[in-house]
Amino acid sequence: MRHSLAAIALTVGGLFAAPALAEDRWMSIPAVPPMPAAVEAGTLPVNGIEMYRAVYGPEGGTPVLLIHGGLGHADLWSAIVTDLMADHRVIVADTRGHGRSSNDGSAFTYDLLGQDYLALMDAMGVEKVHLVGWSDGANIGYVISQTAPERLASHFAHAGNVTLEGIDPSVNEDAVFGSYVGMMAADYAKMSPTPDGFEAFLGAISTMWGTSKPGGMEALPGITVPTLVVQSQYDEAILMSHAEEIAAGIPGASLQVLPDVSHFASFQAPAEYAAAIRAFIKDK
Repeated sequence: MRHSLAAIALTVGGLFAAPALAEDRWMSIPAVPPMPAAVEAGTLPVNGIEMYRAVYGPEGGTPVLLIHGGLGHADLWSAIVTDLMADHRVIVADTRGHGRSSNDGSAFTYDLLGQDYLALMDAMGVEKVHLVGWSDGANIGYVISQTAPERLASHFAHAGNVTLEGIDPSVNEDAVFGSYVGMMAADYAKMSPTPDGFEAFLGAISTMWGTSKPGGMEALPGITVPTLVVQSQYDEAILMSHAEEIAAGIPGASLQVLPDVSHFASFQAPAEYAAAIRAFIKDK
């Protein structure tokens, strides 16, 4: 993502304690419920780091891999996991340096994060997944779509961006996005192997948001992974026009707009979000 997100991340300050007051669901971020019981969970040595992963649901079929957004962690998917695990194998993980996963001092780039997830799949003996990516998770999905398309059965790509121009500049002043940063600061202190390191972590992720991009528009025509580009009606961070351009640029891709939700749709309307995932996976 570009410098506007870096700016809000580094200057939210008072927004940490500034809840949205409007009644519309897209103007606040509900707390997520606890994660259900996992089949297995813990860290694995992956690509020079210890990467947390957890597995849910029955064996069989192509697993669903959920990749969270920047600053977040796997447990943000709890409502979606609880829904999908009824009849799908579901995998979640904490991206490098996020949540319970460590970092080895490497600079964050989407290419590196994509390599991490491929290495995690190798370590788990998983050949192919349906990838559900939110925000930075979608960007990681775009990287894997370009570098290892044979590992993806499909890509549900919510709120990603492939250029630095895809960001809504008004995110700089957005209280909802600022409240998310504050929530993730609190979670980081509870979960991270370096609990006092959020400020440095925030700076490193902000640098990635302002410099790294997953291939750009020019890479989209070469993507062969079945892709659903998903955009929220009231996304604080990603421009609708950018989502439309991505969907038009990937051969065979479609655009789905989620109504009455923001960048944080999976928090605000989890049943609808899970239904959209289910419908796409069933179609593929």
